[in-house]
Amino acid sequence: MIGEEYRRLRIGFIGAGQLATPLAWSLSRAGFSVVGAASRSRASAETLASGIAQAKAYATVQALVDDSDLVIVAVPGDAIAPVARAAVWRPNHSVVHCSGATEVEALAAAAAAGAATGGFHPLQTFTNADAAIATLPGCTVAIEAEGDLHAVLWAMAIALGCSPIRLPAGARALYHASGSFAASFMVRLMNDALDLWSTFGISREDAFKALLPLTKGTVAALDSNGPVRALAGPIARADLGTVARHIEGLRAHAPHLLPVYLDLARRSIAISEAKGAADTARLAALEDMLDKAQSHKTKS
Repeated sequence: MIGEEYRRLRIGFIGAGQLATPLAWSLSRAGFSVVGAASRSRASAETLASGIAQAKAYATVQALVDDSDLVIVAVPGDAIAPVARAAVWRPNHSVVHCSGATEVEALAAAAAAGAATGGFHPLQTFTNADAAIATLPGCTVAIEAEGDLHAVLWAMAIALGCSPIRLPAGARALYHASGSFAASFMVRLMNDALDLWSTFGISREDAFKALLPLTKGTVAALDSNGPVRALAGPIARADLGTVARHIEGLRAHAPHLLPVYLDLARRSIAISEAKGAADTARLAALEDMLDKAQSHKTKS
């Protein structure tokens, strides 16, 4: 249950895109008062408002700001500072942006007017509203704020069923980059895997059907066993013969992917060592083989 003082806060959204809409709807369902949204796209603002009783699409950012106590700025990172500069803020305002990589200093114009400022970033992928609402509970929310605003944002995250963490100032770029490694780059690697199947005549559609269960199984193993014990495959076993065949096949049929394979395989050796299931001498030999393959690639 959220406190009555938080229920009374009037929350407005600047921006009504893939993050703002499911976040606004989820906050409303959790008992918070969402007044509506202002957006460059009137249709998007109306879509956000349509899912919340008594919310509305505002014609201007200033009209929304004037009706709000807490303003959530859910626009692309480069647009945050211009949006903050374009509005007139009061000392009793709280202004929060949802960018993972942009520092809270982007809200300096609001802070200069006496408003409390902060960051509220759900660490999750947002592609459409329904999927986001389903995956928002359980995700981590990185919060950067002080005093009363920190307490409000922490309560919001808890009410949404999320796990809040305090993000230290200056950490946002690396924090957000970590999400690229854990999520976005995984999509790139899946596309690389599909490209390999095309070299032996199987369509991307069929390849995806075959590989997706493997990816899901890996995620399940990560969940059950953690980021070390979940490692499987030839690197985990120090299977030199299999890795050698991988290198030979990639060099012959997909040379553009060989550097990626060598880098990932080389850096996975440390995980295999930590797991402790492979012979250390074989891991050393595997490391040497990968280094020689990398040297051969560089020379060629």
